[in-house]
Parts: sequence; C-alpha cells; structure tokens
Amino acid sequence: MRDLVRKYKDFLAVKGVTFDVPEGEIFGFLGPNGAGKSTTIQILATLLKPTEGTAVVNGFDIRNEPDKVRQSIGLVFQDPSLDERLTARENLYFHAMLYNVETTIMKKRMAEVLEMVELADRQKDQVKTFSGGMRRRLEIARGLVHYPKVLFLDEPTVGLDPQTRKRIWEYIHYLRDKEGLTIFLTTHYMDEAENCQRIAVIDHGEIVALDTPENLKSVIGGDVIKISTDNNEEVLPVIKNRLQVKAEKQGDYIAIQVEKGEIFIPRLAVELKGRINSMVIKKPSLDDVFLHLTGREIREEGVNAVDRMRVYSKRKH
Repeated sequence: MRDLVRKYKDFLAVKGVTFDVPEGEIFGFLGPNGAGKSTTIQILATLLKPTEGTAVVNGFDIRNEPDKVRQSIGLVFQDPSLDERLTARENLYFHAMLYNVETTIMKKRMAEVLEMVELADRQKDQVKTFSGGMRRRLEIARGLVHYPKVLFLDEPTVGLDPQTRKRIWEYIHYLRDKEGLTIFLTTHYMDEAENCQRIAVIDHGEIVALDTPENLKSVIGGDVIKISTDNNEEVLPVIKNRLQVKAEKQGDYIAIQVEKGEIFIPRLAVELKGRINSMVIKKPSLDDVFLHLTGREIREEGVNAVDRMRVYSKRKH
C-alpha cells in the first residue's frame, strides 16, 4: 500500500496509509469501529477505488489489474453473505463456479475445506439451519475454495462465543502453516491481535504504530498498576508529584506505569494511606498500547463513526 486515501464527501475514512505485508504473514489491522479498517480491506479487494494512492496485491495493481487481484484473494466479509436457502455444499459450488475452479479439482477442494472447518457432516443442510459460528466457518471455507494467495478476514469472529472464536483462530494458524496463505485481518479484539505476527494500529484513518505485539507493548515499559481510590482527581497529582511515576486517568481508574510493580506497590500503599479501594497489577497489554497511542480505550469508540461512514456511502451511491 502506498499513500492510500479514501474520501466520502468531506469525510476522510483513510488518510495516506502506507505499509507492506510480506508473503505468509498473519497481519492484524487493529482499531476501533470507524477507524478505517474495513474501508482499507475493501480498497485492497477492489470493492472500492482509492481516492488517491494505490496498492499491489500478489503482484497485481488494484487500479490496473483488478480482475487478477480478485482471482488472487479470498474475502470473508464482516456482515453475513451466504445464501441461506442453499446448502453448505451449494454455497461452495456456486462460489467455485464464479471463480472458474476446474471441475476436476472442485469436488476435492470442496471436500478439503468442509473437512477443515468441521462441516463435512452438514454439507447437505441448508445454511438457514446453521448457528452463527457454523456460518462463519462456512464463510471461511468459501473464501478458500478457489486457492487464494491472500485471505482477507474482516472482523472474522465478531459476535461469536469464546469457544468458536478459539476454533476460528486454530483454522487461521492452520491456513498459514499448511497452505502458506498470507492472512490480512481486521479486529478490535485486543486478545485476538496477540495472535498476529505484526499489527498495524489504525485510528481515525491513520496508522499510528506498526510492529510485533511484543515490540508494541514494550513502548509502555514495566508493569501497569490500576487503582481506584476515594477521590481519583485528588490522588492523581499526588502519585505523579510525590512518587515521580507516569500516571493517568483511565475511566474509573488511575493507571500507573512502573518498573517492578511488586516492589513499587508497598510505597504506593504507604503514600496513599488507606485511600486505595482496589488494585490490579499486570503486564502491558495491547489495550494499554492503544490508550498510550491515542489517549483513549478502544471500546470508547461507539457506533457513530460506523453510522457516519454508512451514510456517506449511501449518499455516494
């Protein structure tokens, strides 16, 4: 991607995004709703034209060779896109026909992907009888049936229960390890982003950081201690000035960044003299990284940004 820009009227959804994803990597696009994640994937999949800039996917330019790009990719949308009146097998067959998968290998491939997502025994059932997790697994199978080089997953586990999310991630790692796919996924789940080899943090259409999960967390440094007190507004400057440490308000808590938190806690308790109501100590997480980079927690972004983009999209069409 080179200087990708996407405008909806006067709203900038993507602001000059530039980075590379090497072959065979599980790459995560992390950000809140409305940050520009889905828009970027739609551009890379040739569903949207960039206002400015361009990108190359599997060696093909998205502007000049869109058909070759589409043949190279699999795409699992954020919103459901299966035909509920068809069976699982019929959904795969229809997709394979659209992609001109050779008849001689189509049956074998369909059997492979159904087995992979553990739906072989339900292949003759209509999709309308499937649970949400089963539908998501079938959508992943459908995105693989034509042997893509790059698989785009837009919020692949949104709305799924923890057990199903775990299984989806097992499939993702299998695809990378056994089929050599490059996997580009978006998520706002911090724990899922830990599974990626590298992460781009996007906020308001801009990349604010790009690195491995470990390196991103290292920018925080030390441990994170979260406390609630009888008056956080009064206590915060006391912690900063007297104890000379980094501290900031995070919702109903004060977050303190220190080296060797277990040694610091007794000092903190003595200084605050019983004003602490609760305390948690933990290693830095991607939640802390996002807060550090943007000044807010990822869940603070509501649906307004998403609704705003949809309104602009509808106006355009």
